[in-house]
Amino acid sequence: MSTAAPTATNALQVTDPRTGKQYSLPIQDGAIRAADLRQIKTGPEDFGLMAYDPAFLNTASCRSKITYIDGDKGVLEYRGYPIDELAEKSTHLEVAYLLLHGELPSKAQLAQWTHDVTYHTIVHANVGKLIEAFRYDAHPMGVLQSAVAALSTFYPDARDIKSPENRRLQMLRLIAKMPTIAAMAFRHRLGLPFVQPNNDLSYTGNFLSMLFRMTEAKYTPNPVIERALDVLFILHADHEQNCSTNAMRAVGSSHTDPFSAVSASIGALYGPLHGGANEEVLRMLAEIGSVKNIPDVIKQVKEGKRLLMGFGHRVYKNFDPRAKIIKKLAYEVFEVTGKNPLLDIAVELEKIALEDEYFVKRKLYPNVDFYSGLIYQALGFPFEMFTVLFAIPRTAGWLSQWEEMLNDGEQKIARPRQLFMGPAHRSYVEMARR
Repeated sequence: MSTAAPTATNALQVTDPRTGKQYSLPIQDGAIRAADLRQIKTGPEDFGLMAYDPAFLNTASCRSKITYIDGDKGVLEYRGYPIDELAEKSTHLEVAYLLLHGELPSKAQLAQWTHDVTYHTIVHANVGKLIEAFRYDAHPMGVLQSAVAALSTFYPDARDIKSPENRRLQMLRLIAKMPTIAAMAFRHRLGLPFVQPNNDLSYTGNFLSMLFRMTEAKYTPNPVIERALDVLFILHADHEQNCSTNAMRAVGSSHTDPFSAVSASIGALYGPLHGGANEEVLRMLAEIGSVKNIPDVIKQVKEGKRLLMGFGHRVYKNFDPRAKIIKKLAYEVFEVTGKNPLLDIAVELEKIALEDEYFVKRKLYPNVDFYSGLIYQALGFPFEMFTVLFAIPRTAGWLSQWEEMLNDGEQKIARPRQLFMGPAHRSYVEMARR
């Protein structure tokens, strides 16, 4: 990445047709600074030109060294490491360390990191009472968001965000406690007693124990399922400046504590346009019902009468690299759980979409949500838990982005501009005259 100072040869030359004046806007790292547009004015009273970009489709809000995506080539890398290599060779806790620290840990560093995370897995007893206060049918994401926000009251020291040591402590707490709270939300919905963390198990093995342990003296997770869940956590750990990450950076820019900022990110992830997409895929597959109904579905999609869930992505204009890994993972899981009956529909739908000119021309390839829901369902999770399973690993990514934002001297409190389209100045009208 170039960080060279702008020169006359890498500047955008702009002529304002309103005034005829010319301006030179420096180009650095393939971008101009939006604030440089402010110099383009029609007169002394003019605020200056602004960029209008709903949903930030072409606006870079930060410089980041964490996640790299090349949507046209289907590339996803964490700190320079390809996602497929990490999924094959790494663990979620190792990837979390990589995201937060910038480098893969040594054996000693990973052992210490794993110990530190494991040490913080237990939550205060009052967190359990808070979760028990929710209705039996409360959505687990709402429970998770509320409980994480409440942690800021259990750890008032978290407001000292200027201390690197203190920030690291809170990050350990969040990464460690997120599976515990998620499992408690899951079991509360089923009317089951909470299961305390087992520090003898791995990060995902312990999570499975807290979810599914019943009367057995010792819970031993199936290694295939344990590894599958760990890989899914790796694939969901970070994804650049998406909606929930933007929420983390925006809320964190006010210098609130990380528990409050992560709670805001959970709220963003809760939305069906973000974290709930894999649930929509399963609903679609269930609605299709049979492979023989697929041609009619494809016809409806082409006629604009319905959407094909799990295909296409705001960033990827090629095959989502995570989708390839998850498809292979699905077959491994089904060897243990039995095949999800919706798999045949998904495979045939994918096959037709990849061969049909309509979808190829529009670059509508399967994304990460297309197969992940099938795995979650096979593991025994209800639809409502899917987004929770997304939030657990994404916590590491959110915290990495938060830490990077706090250490970036150019970052200030988020405060977008607006184009005011309301009425001009007018005087108040007394009630009798309305």
